[in-house]
Amino acid sequence: MMNLLDPHSLLSQLGPWAVLLVMFAETGLLIGFFLPGDSLLFTAGLLTTTGIHLNLPLTLVFAPLGAVLGAQVGYLIGRRFGPAIVERPRLMRAAERAREHLESYGVGRAVVLARFIPGVRTVMNPLAGTLRIDAKAFTRWQVAGGVVWTVGLVLAGHLLGSQIPGVDKYLLPIIAVIVIVSLVPVGIEFLRQRSRPTV
Repeated sequence: MMNLLDPHSLLSQLGPWAVLLVMFAETGLLIGFFLPGDSLLFTAGLLTTTGIHLNLPLTLVFAPLGAVLGAQVGYLIGRRFGPAIVERPRLMRAAERAREHLESYGVGRAVVLARFIPGVRTVMNPLAGTLRIDAKAFTRWQVAGGVVWTVGLVLAGHLLGSQIPGVDKYLLPIIAVIVIVSLVPVGIEFLRQRSRPTV
């Protein structure tokens, strides 16, 4: 039975289509918080060299395609249903943080950096639409960030798999490390928020 939280299970059942679908859901739909984006991309790269032996060129096409299409759909959802999204109690704080990031870093840097932070990449695209960020600027930067993020992680996994014989034996520890590393930015942001003086 397929496990949505297990990259190996997703990839063994769906192949490169798992990458496209998860990237789309994680970056375009507000239900994507729980999906294994970083670990899925890295594992897909590993499995282009061993195990399931995914097709590398197809994976390198599907990964950014899912991320780019997902972000664009998320932006359009934000444009259409923005107020309803921001008014949800769970997202009001995220919306305020997104505004702060956009003001501090500018559209380009904020949208690109959001790709590398779990959770933030799920919220940023609908919120960019809600905040009426210029569509052309958003599209330009989300495409750049989506390609760098997805292709970078897939190639990193592929290169590691090429260098270590039988790397699939160490798949679980490698995935655990990727998950921990991907949560570091979330932890830093959490500590930064807690250290701010309350007004």
